Amino acid sequence: MEHPKDAAEQTACYSGKKRTHTVKNLLLVDQLLTILLLTDTYPGSIHDKRIADSHPYPLPSGSCLLQDLGFLAFALEDVDCLTPFKKPKGGELTPVQKAFNRLLSTVRIRIEHVNSSVKRCRIVKDICRLRIIGAKDAVMEIACSLHNFRIALFPWQPLIKSE
Repeated sequence: MEHPKDAAEQTACYSGKKRTHTVKNLLLVDQLLTILLLTDTYPGSIHDKRIADSHPYPLPSGSCLLQDLGFLAFALEDVDCLTPFKKPKGGELTPVQKAFNRLLSTVRIRIEHVNSSVKRCRIVKDICRLRIIGAKDAVMEIACSLHNFRIALFPWQPLIKSE
């Protein structure tokens, strides 16, 4: 994102994690790696959990939601939420917790592949100088639509665990 001129917008868009001015969206992806939900574009300073709380998730009861550590306290009714264990301050994870985190990460890596597939459209990850209102939302919608189009033409193979 281009450095905003307005001081208030600079503060809102500054991401301390990335050390630059950013915007962010959240994606909801199904088992076939199709993007089901794209949130509105938010300033980079807004936490992922706050964005998730402000958008209703269209998940059927009994489904399973894989999350990262940015969603530690996030829960939905009648949905199993799988979040990795966080290392306690001054402590270590048990071997069972480490094994669970490793297993969860092998499944979640496919979701990260979806993120990288969306970012194939360089305008999503590079500095975007479009100043038209709603342009950043439109760019992300187009990138997600292109990903879904690629998935429809060439479905990704299911995850096969090698022994």
